[in-house]
Amino acid sequence: MVKRLITSTPNITPRNGHQTLTLTGLRFNANLGILDHEKTAPQPIQVDAELSLGLQPLAPHDDDITHVLDYRKVRQIIIDECTAEHVNLLESLIGKLATRLMQLPGVRGVRVKIAKLEIFDDCEVAIRVETGQW
Repeated sequence: MVKRLITSTPNITPRNGHQTLTLTGLRFNANLGILDHEKTAPQPIQVDAELSLGLQPLAPHDDDITHVLDYRKVRQIIIDECTAEHVNLLESLIGKLATRLMQLPGVRGVRVKIAKLEIFDDCEVAIRVETGQW
């Protein structure tokens, strides 16, 4: 008996495809860190985020922003989540942000990278997390 493995992606047609919203290089200050100077003043960070939206039409049925995921709102959610309160660990902040982004309508997966830009004189430190379906 021979088993056949089907490798095609179901439901993809010439009119749709897998869509990912990407925001890169978003820089702002956040209250993050365990060092004394990090607890007294915000630190510059950079956030890169990818949101998997799953199978989407290649062209929306109309040109109305209310029928797609508004990237202005995604940008503001990232800033709000990262500046809402002081967080000691980068790991805590990235988990909080990924959880919040997964709650957006239509989001099936999230990849987030947060870099602390000035923690050391000679390098940046970053953490990346991936969750959901890709």
